Amino acid sequence: MSNIVDPLVRQIATRIRAERERRRWTLAQLAEVSGVSQAMISRIERGESSPTAVVLGKLSAAFQLSVASLLALAEGAQDDPYATAGVRRGAEAAEWTDPATGYRRRQIAGPDFPAEIAEIRLPPGARVPYPAAAFAFVRQVVWVLDGRLTFHDGDTVHELASGDTIELGEPTERVFANTTQAECRYVVVLARGVRP
Repeated sequence: MSNIVDPLVRQIATRIRAERERRRWTLAQLAEVSGVSQAMISRIERGESSPTAVVLGKLSAAFQLSVASLLALAEGAQDDPYATAGVRRGAEAAEWTDPATGYRRRQIAGPDFPAEIAEIRLPPGARVPYPAAAFAFVRQVVWVLDGRLTFHDGDTVHELASGDTIELGEPTERVFANTTQAECRYVVVLARGVRP
């Protein structure tokens, strides 16, 4: 079936297909709603291509899910021997890596926790844009732990250093960028808002 060995990537592929089928969308319909080509979606669903952070952002926006939700749902599909104890060992946590930028994302909270929490490691020079729709129906805080993050919130640019936080407002296009020579590590805390 697939030459991708990362179990989380396989789970993401399964989750994307399940979300599409749950909505009874064809590949063409998802392509139209998301702006991702039908061929790319098909390769992702078959496990022949690992989605980039940008593609995940577009697909999650089409499903009206956050990227964190999409990844948490995919990770939740795996067998987690620590789920009943509430302990998630750092060394055993699933980590997703964007094949285009090297951006690494690790879910901190499980899919049943009321807030979604993810640790991000953004390599030097990486730039990850997300469409406004990826932020619909959610409230989000970004907390920089190490390094510097250049955060584009629509037309406004914020230079965030270690310890800085930003609480996101209304959905707009956003870009997470590392313009330095050192890795930037930050946490995203997300709570789902009320749908209209």
